[in-house]
Amino acid sequence: MMNLSAAAAVHARGLTVHRGDRAVLRGVDFSVPPGRITGLLGPSGCGKSTLMRAVVGTQARVTGALDVLGRTAGDPALRARIGYVTQAPSVYDDLTVRQNLDYFAAVLDPGRARRTARREAVDRAITDVDLASHTGSLAGRLSGGQRSRVSLAVALLGAPELLVLDEPTVGLDPVLRRDLWALFHRIAADRAATILVSSHVMDEAERCHQLLLMREGEVLAQDTPEALRTRTHTETVEAAFLHLVDEANAHQGTPR
Repeated sequence: MMNLSAAAAVHARGLTVHRGDRAVLRGVDFSVPPGRITGLLGPSGCGKSTLMRAVVGTQARVTGALDVLGRTAGDPALRARIGYVTQAPSVYDDLTVRQNLDYFAAVLDPGRARRTARREAVDRAITDVDLASHTGSLAGRLSGGQRSRVSLAVALLGAPELLVLDEPTVGLDPVLRRDLWALFHRIAADRAATILVSSHVMDEAERCHQLLLMREGEVLAQDTPEALRTRTHTETVEAAFLHLVDEANAHQGTPR
C-alpha cells in the first residue's frame, strides 16, 4: 500500500460521513498524489460520489480530517483551484458550446477589464477538449460524449489544480470512453493537473496512475494497478478487487 503523504494533493484521515443514522463513509484514510490520475473505483452505492463531494467541500455531516491542496476541504480559497464535473452534464441545452463557456467564464471572473483573459481561457478550454468544430452547436443537440466534453471544458476554465470527475464516462460507448480517457491523460500532462476520477467500470482502472478501491463506505486498497495485481497474484484489477473483497469477508467472518 502506498504511503500517505502530507504533500499529497488530497489527504484524508478518519473521514466519516453520515446520512441519517447510516455511515456512508466510515473512517476512511486515503491520499491522492499531485499531478497524477487517481481512479476511485467501486460498485454503485459504495460512497464514491459522497467522497468526491467531501473533497470539493459540498458534502454535509463530514467528520475527520480532509486536506485539499494544503487547506481544509471547503475553504473558500479552494473554489478557484478545483474543477468539479458531476455525473449529469452541467450545461445549458439552449446555449451553444461557446455561449455556455462564455457564460461560466463571466461567472468565474466578472471583471470587465479581464474580457480578453476570459476569451483566451474559453479558447484554450475548447481546444483542450477538442470541440473547436462544435463551438456554434447547441449543447442540447450534442452527443453524450460531446456534452461530457463541454462540462469538462467548463471545469477547466479557471485552470484548476485539481479536477474531480464523478463517473464522467457513465453510459458512453467504448470508443467515447477511450477518447475521454485519452483526454484526461492529455490534460494531466499538459496542465500538470491532479485528477480524481470515479468509475464503477473496473477495466478503466488500468488507465489510472493510482487507484483507490472502495466497497461499502471503506477503502479496500490504494496503490498502482500493477502493485495491486502483484499483491493479489491476479492478472486484472477486477480480479484483484474481488480477491480483496473475499479477503475482507474472510477477515470479518462473513460468508462468501
